[in-house]
Amino acid sequence: MTSQNMKNHIYLLFSVFFSIAVQGQETFQPKQVDENTGIIYNQEFAVGVRTHTHGWAAGVNFGSLKTYYLTKYLHFEFGELKHAKEVRQSFDTPSALNGRISKAFKYGKQNSLLVLRGGIGAKRYFSEKAKHKGVAVGISYECGATLGLLKPYYLELRAPDGQFTISTKYSESTADRFLDIWQIHGASGWTKGFTEISLLPGINGKFAVHFDWGAYDEYVKSLEAGIMVDVFTRKAPIMVELDNVENNQVFLNLFLHLQFGKRW
Repeated sequence: MTSQNMKNHIYLLFSVFFSIAVQGQETFQPKQVDENTGIIYNQEFAVGVRTHTHGWAAGVNFGSLKTYYLTKYLHFEFGELKHAKEVRQSFDTPSALNGRISKAFKYGKQNSLLVLRGGIGAKRYFSEKAKHKGVAVGISYECGATLGLLKPYYLELRAPDGQFTISTKYSESTADRFLDIWQIHGASGWTKGFTEISLLPGINGKFAVHFDWGAYDEYVKSLEAGIMVDVFTRKAPIMVELDNVENNQVFLNLFLHLQFGKRW
């Protein structure tokens, strides 16, 4: 074999290996120098929606990829916590009053509990399938602060003359009429009460099994199933406490969390 032919064969072999390496880098993200350093993607951002036993939430994650198997993140979300006794109901025959049709309402509810959550957490992957663009399996855990926003719940109550309604919230002075189902025409608009919000601080924690479709692809596609808890400094007065209805200070929920985002 001549020197020129040998050079041609070496060049061709090098080209083949280089092509395979480039394709592999696109398929098996991230390429690493070793298990703890050298990942290609350093950051990720994701938006997510969470449905849980007593409500819902929507939020964002800001992640930092520390190693192939570990991502640490900051999480912020907004949602709502509901009491187990909240029951949406309406009259069997919708009634009209001064041209207005009655709306569905929740009997005995005095406040809506909206929540702002912020926390720090981590995701740890156990599965090797992420290297082959399969489903990476791991766990995630998080803890942080919760800020409850108590928004008064307003009902449309019939006026004494029965010709129109009065938007009314629960208080000691309105309790008799507020809890008289025959005086209720329906719920007021959802935005009613936003100027009267009071604060209820607390803390939260979450633990979940984490499934990521291509854990190190450019795009985040994950699902979590787990348990979460919110603990407030006092009972959250969502319902009027009557007929064995009691408000809670601790909210324990099972949840599903779906996330989509991008890495860079």
